[in-house]
Amino acid sequence: MKSIIFDHIGKPADSLACIDSPLPEPGPNEVRIKVIAAPINPSDTMFVQNLYGIRPHLPSGAGFEGVGVVEALGEGVQMRTGMRVSFTSVGTWADYAIAHQRSLIPVPDVMTDEVAAQLFVNPFTAYAMVQDSGVSEGGWLMITAAGSAFGKLVIQLCQMRGIRTIGTVRRDDLNDELKALGLTEVINTETEKMAVRVREITGGHGVSCVLDAVGGHTASEALTCLAKGGTLFIYGLMSLQDPAINAGLLIFRELTVKGFWLTDWMRRVDSQTRQLVAQNVISLLSSGKIQLPVEASYSLDQIKEAVEHADRPGRWGKILLKP
Repeated sequence: MKSIIFDHIGKPADSLACIDSPLPEPGPNEVRIKVIAAPINPSDTMFVQNLYGIRPHLPSGAGFEGVGVVEALGEGVQMRTGMRVSFTSVGTWADYAIAHQRSLIPVPDVMTDEVAAQLFVNPFTAYAMVQDSGVSEGGWLMITAAGSAFGKLVIQLCQMRGIRTIGTVRRDDLNDELKALGLTEVINTETEKMAVRVREITGGHGVSCVLDAVGGHTASEALTCLAKGGTLFIYGLMSLQDPAINAGLLIFRELTVKGFWLTDWMRRVDSQTRQLVAQNVISLLSSGKIQLPVEASYSLDQIKEAVEHADRPGRWGKILLKP
């Protein structure tokens, strides 16, 4: 079988290789999955660079989620083979992957492979963060890097809840698409001053919450856009730079800065909450109310081209690997 591995830390295009590997055997409570498709997410490429919350043990597989068919069962697994499932693991960029049975989500027939491959990381994170934001109907929520796959999900979820959204971009070529998804206002951070525009848009009040994946100067500026008592959630660091935090703003506006990592959120909440989120996410995606566009698909042999495409600015959809 073919699998994507890396034996040194570095840029994904330089570090990743497609190799022939032995067919893996599932251990207790594990299953072997024949992979159909797996997305390239920022968390995947950060992992290869040792910039993620989970550290790689070299040599390591790559890819954290995907969709496939259960082919073999380990000891203690009570399910049937042949089921199509969304799953999470380390090493989903391969012909076959091993996953713990707790990570499996059965996929309804109406859901396409392209959507099912992206079922977990972005949709669950978006749903959980909009829920945790506490922004109610009619309130304002801002999302940085609004043109990302995650940003588009947040925009659509907020529109369904009646939450008004401001999205920041660095290019204007996706503005019409973002507005069509339900984004209320767009701010181009290359040509406009974020804080000034937010005050204009919100009548001087600011936004209740900001979801930021950029860090650095963008997160520092986003903090100044918060209304009194507002919250800045940081869930990524695309700039690879830490934000400078204005202590005076935190004190006198009673602001909160919080990190968000889906892995910890899943551990923190009870099983009933996890199941409810899963049901809601699956329902929204199956109905077509929430869209997860795919821009291109690549084979495992094309891993270098795939990760370079995933890193390209101005993408309108996810990049998938299809073994």
